[in-house]
Amino acid sequence: MRGRRDLTKGPITRTLLVFSLPLFGANALQSLNGTVNQIWVSHTLGETAITALGNANIVMMLMLAVIFGVGMAANILIGQAVGARDLGLVKHVMGTASTFFVGLSLVVAVAGGLLAPHILDLMRTPAVSRADAIIYLRIIFACVPFMYFFMFLQMAQRGAGDSVTPFWFMGLAIVIDITLNPLLIMGVGPFPRLGIAGPATSTLIGQSVSLLIMIAWLYRRKSILMLRPSELRLLWPDPGILRSLVVRGLPMGVQMLVMSGTAVVMISLVNRYGALTSAAYSISAIIWGYLQMPTMAIGASVSSMAAQNVGARRWDRVEQVARAGVISGLVITGAVALLLYAFNAEVLGVLLPARSPAIPLAAHINQAVLWGFVLFSVTFSLSGVVRATGAVWWPLAIMIVSMIGVRIPFASYFSQFWGADAIWWSFPLGTITSATLTTLYYRYGGWRRVHMLEETPTDTGSVVGLDESEAAAAQS
Repeated sequence: MRGRRDLTKGPITRTLLVFSLPLFGANALQSLNGTVNQIWVSHTLGETAITALGNANIVMMLMLAVIFGVGMAANILIGQAVGARDLGLVKHVMGTASTFFVGLSLVVAVAGGLLAPHILDLMRTPAVSRADAIIYLRIIFACVPFMYFFMFLQMAQRGAGDSVTPFWFMGLAIVIDITLNPLLIMGVGPFPRLGIAGPATSTLIGQSVSLLIMIAWLYRRKSILMLRPSELRLLWPDPGILRSLVVRGLPMGVQMLVMSGTAVVMISLVNRYGALTSAAYSISAIIWGYLQMPTMAIGASVSSMAAQNVGARRWDRVEQVARAGVISGLVITGAVALLLYAFNAEVLGVLLPARSPAIPLAAHINQAVLWGFVLFSVTFSLSGVVRATGAVWWPLAIMIVSMIGVRIPFASYFSQFWGADAIWWSFPLGTITSATLTTLYYRYGGWRRVHMLEETPTDTGSVVGLDESEAAAAQS
C-alpha cells in the first residue's frame, strides 16, 4: 500500500518526525474547522445559537472520548500485527473492529437522537437555546456512524504505518464542512436555509463523503486493511480480539473523560473570579491547545511506531523510540513555548480586542502555565510506548492521580490563600506529577510483559483472497 511506512526500520528520530507531521496537520485543521464554524454561527445566528452549539459540542466530545480508546486499541493491535508480518491477524482485527464500530455507532445514533432533549436538560441548557441545541444534536447523532468509522479507519491506517492518507481525507472532510457551512446556514443560491442545522449538516456531508471516497481509495490501492469478498466471514467478531478492544480500549477512553471532566471542574473554579478572569482563562486555554498539538502528534506517532516494533520484537528500537519521542517533544514544544513567552502580548492582541483588560490578566496566566506544558512531552511519549504493549491501566491511574488527586485539590484548597494564582500553578504541578510517575512506571513497571491478546486467532495464517501485490505490501 502506497504511503505505508515500515516503522521497524530506518532512522528513529527522522521517521518519527516525518510520521508525526500529518497528525499535527490534522489536529490543526480540526481546530481551525471548529473555530471557523463558531465564527459563522456567532456572526449570522447570534448568541443564542452559539450557546446551543457549545452545549451540543460538549456532548459530541464526550461521545468521541468514549470511542477514542477502542480506536486506539485497534491501532495498537494492527501495529503489532504489521510489525510481526502477520497479515492474517491484521484482517481478523479489521473484521472484528469494523463490526464493533458499525454496531456501536448505530446504537448510539438511534439512542442519542431519541434522548437528545433529555441529555440537554441534564446539562441545564438555557431554555432560549434548547430548541436549537436539540436540532443540532440530533443531526450530529445521525453523523455518528460515519464519524466513528471514519475515526477508526484513520487510526487503523496509522497503526499500519500510513499517516499521510488519513491526513488528506481529514482535510477533504474539513474543506467540505467549511465550504458548506455558511451556504447552508444562510441559504445561499440553490442551498436551503437551515440556520443552526447548517453546521451539523455540513459536518454530516463532509464526514460521509470523505469516508466513502477513502474506502474506495483504499480498495483501489489494495490496502492490507480492506477485506475482500472471500474474507467477509471475518466480520463475525472474534471473542479474543473483541475482548481486547473493549478491555484495553476502556481505560484509554476513560483517560479522555478524566481530562474532559477535569476541564469542566477547572472552569467552574475560574468562574468564581468573575467574567473577566473567565475570559482571560478561556483565551489562554486556546493558546495552550495549540502549544500541545506537536506533543500530541508525537505521542500518537510514538504509539504506532512502538506497536510495530513490539510486534517485531525489536525491543532495542522500542527504547530508542521512547527516547526520540521525549527529546523531540521537549525541543519542539519548548521552542514554541519560548516564542509564546517572547510574544505573549502580541499573540493575545490577536485573540482579544485592543486594550482589552483581559490581555494583562491572560499574559499573567500564561507566564505561570506555559512552561508546564513542555513537560507533557514526557508523559505523552512514554505513555505512548507503554500503551503499545497493551499496558493501559497504569497510565489511567497516573492520569487520575495527577488530575483528580493533585490538580483539582491544589487549585481548590490553596485558592483561599493565593486566590486565582493557585489555579494557574495547579497546571504545572499536575504536569510534573504525571511526568514523574510516568517516567517511574516506564523505568520500573512491568509493561514489557503485557500482551494485547491472550491468544492469537488460530487461522490468521490461512486467510484467503490475498493477491500477490497485497502480500508483498505486508512484507515491505
